[in-house]
Amino acid sequence: MAYKDASREAHFPAIERRYGEKMAYWFKVMAKLSDAKYPEQIAHLRENFGFSQAHANALVMYSRGSKSAKRFETPTQYFKTIDPKQAKTVRAILKTLTTKFPQLELVIAWNQPMLKFRDSYVFGISTAKNHILFAPWSQEVLERFRPKMKDLDVKKKTVAVPNDWLIDEKLLIAMAKARIAEIK
Repeated sequence: MAYKDASREAHFPAIERRYGEKMAYWFKVMAKLSDAKYPEQIAHLRENFGFSQAHANALVMYSRGSKSAKRFETPTQYFKTIDPKQAKTVRAILKTLTTKFPQLELVIAWNQPMLKFRDSYVFGISTAKNHILFAPWSQEVLERFRPKMKDLDVKKKTVAVPNDWLIDEKLLIAMAKARIAEIK
């Protein structure tokens, strides 16, 4: 999988080509909108200049001082930003899977911890205030194991568990094994 530059500036050449003005012009537009809220700034760029969502977001966020979409370089940095109870549960989920499948690589992608096998994602985890979400990165795997998750909140592509979830190791291992088999 090729590395993608997470910096907001990576969008600037495409913005200049697509919308026909140098970045100095766009920075002046943003200066005039500096008191507007994020959604208003995005809407202005989209409605008045035909910006795509990605380009508008890159320009707005850069103008607001965010130079990169990447917030965490390491899982350790990620864990420091979440509730300790969630961190304990997420670490336990990841440890269960990496102990059973040492070939899995723990990475940060989309500012969330993910487990990869070769160039494909096997398992992803994210947190919200009242729950943790995990995803096997496969609709087929999720559907196959849905009957075994009757006590869990199974969504379209993810599974929500309580922050203090008592890990179902057998379920996690079986789901990861099925996902790895798909990749092979």
